[in-house]
Amino acid sequence: MAEGVLSAGVNLEAFSQAIAAIQALRSSVTRVFDCLKDGMRNKETLEGREKGFVAAFQESLHSVSRDLGELERLSNLVGKPSENHPLHNSGLLSLDPVQDKTPLYSQLLQAYKWSNKLQYHAGLASGLLNQQSLKRSANQMGVSAKRRPKAQPTTLVLPPQYVDDVISRIDRMFPEMSIQLSRPNGTSAMLLVTLGKVLKVIVVMRSLFIDRTIVKGYNENVYTEDGKLDIWSKSNYQVFQKVTDHATTALLHYQLPQMPDVVVRSFMTWLRSYIKLFQAPCQRCGKFLQDGLPPTWRDFRTLEAFHDTCRQ
Repeated sequence: MAEGVLSAGVNLEAFSQAIAAIQALRSSVTRVFDCLKDGMRNKETLEGREKGFVAAFQESLHSVSRDLGELERLSNLVGKPSENHPLHNSGLLSLDPVQDKTPLYSQLLQAYKWSNKLQYHAGLASGLLNQQSLKRSANQMGVSAKRRPKAQPTTLVLPPQYVDDVISRIDRMFPEMSIQLSRPNGTSAMLLVTLGKVLKVIVVMRSLFIDRTIVKGYNENVYTEDGKLDIWSKSNYQVFQKVTDHATTALLHYQLPQMPDVVVRSFMTWLRSYIKLFQAPCQRCGKFLQDGLPPTWRDFRTLEAFHDTCRQ
């Protein structure tokens, strides 16, 4: 199972050759330093020693250049692992040397794929069942009851205008928060949320469902070279990396598929509590800093600030 997961984005054969190329490169570099350490030896005349040293040194440098070029060629063939699963620190499980005995990471990926597909198909099934709801006649009911209102179908696809209206209402709710909406890839919306002068948040949405969030500092660059929002790069600061992890946890907490607008509003209310990220003390220990970091956790119900270790 582990090899199947890794081979989805990585060329294992090229990866093995790249490891051998790294070993060869290290050996070549070692020979260069050995040549410099030994200097000019084993020659009677000064001119002979100089020529021998220059020849050996050039040969060592050519070997390093050759091995480095081979490593660069193999690195282009290796490929990159898939980043479609926002599992964050759980990726460290893939470094387990005893993968055959404890394949936790590969099982976690399979469980995530299964859960994602289950949620998607459950939404489709709910829409179909609501559209094909059974109708009972008055004779079957035994009484001439009033006709019940037809249930509205619920699907994962909502009109873009409805999404724009929801985001616009949320933007007006919080004066210290500005929201810029864009659709660079079709109907899916991307939000750039600026919270005062504290932080910026990139929110990737699928219809009205939040799919991914990246939190960065207020002065950090959130755009790529071609002017699009950078949805892959992490923040350069540990404090905002922590807030990104907590925001991902908040997305799992605020789950109400039948009322996605309430979920977005609840998440934005929770996110707004970070307006005093560097001003609010921890509600448990009373300190502003712990291990050099402010309280990065916000309670989902009370929105109180806690250090990551104090919230346990």
